[in-house]
Amino acid sequence: MLASHRMTMTLIPRDAISDRLAATGYVADRELATALWLMESLGRPLLLEGEAGVGKTEVAKALATMRGTNLIRLQCYEGLDRNAALYEWNYQRQLLAIKAREGDDAASVEDLIFSEKFLLERPLLASIRQERAPVLLIDEVDRADEEFEAFLLELLSDFQVSIPELGTIAAKSIPFVILTSNGTRELSDALRRRCLYHYVEFPDVDREARILMARLPGIDTSLALQIAAMVGAIRKEALRKTPGVAETLDWAAALVGIGLKDLHADPEAVHDTLMCLVKTAEDKSRMTPEVTNRLLGKVA
Repeated sequence: MLASHRMTMTLIPRDAISDRLAATGYVADRELATALWLMESLGRPLLLEGEAGVGKTEVAKALATMRGTNLIRLQCYEGLDRNAALYEWNYQRQLLAIKAREGDDAASVEDLIFSEKFLLERPLLASIRQERAPVLLIDEVDRADEEFEAFLLELLSDFQVSIPELGTIAAKSIPFVILTSNGTRELSDALRRRCLYHYVEFPDVDREARILMARLPGIDTSLALQIAAMVGAIRKEALRKTPGVAETLDWAAALVGIGLKDLHADPEAVHDTLMCLVKTAEDKSRMTPEVTNRLLGKVA
């Protein structure tokens, strides 16, 4: 029933989703494309879990672009409460209004300062007050505490919120909801049952090369494959921070920028530019020139 509120949007055929996402620059595998199709057709939130850097947040961005709708992002953190996520009152403006109305009837002043004019929408409230269904990204939900998670479950069940001073606000449209988790804590069974689920892996060599070619037009196919293979080999090393897809894109842009056509042509340049991938002193010390050369030996 909730999905019917998206009446202004036509369901995209499952087989077309991968191509539509690719047109935005996001290269999805079949399982992810199916998960997005089910999310839309069933009107259910989609929980994307996986290591940092695999591209979970980019899924929501690509979906919003594909749908031609707004992306509303709630970044979760420890201590996040419902007010910061839902709404707050503009206290500064309220105080100014109270001062300007000194001597007026107290009830009329209260009605004024607790009106829409003084309401500050936060991501969750904003997402249900859009005329056109947006994509709501609840990013890194595992960083929030269990109390906030319980509040989310309530919102995702009926898509309406109660503001004591204004009453119940029902959704104008039902957002496409994507939640992401890096697995820093275990999520509740209730939240998992409420959502569809997909685990996002690091892309294989072929898909990462396709991502590079989609995001860096003009990059040579053989170089893209070499970079993807090299990054895949680096991810198997015992590093503290595994390089993500964004780091791969940075490194590829750097290599293209210096005019490198073949990783084997200049191993020194390959090693010198690894700062795009390696982000801690500990990992930098591990990625010696000898290790770089060893890994290059695995790249065709």
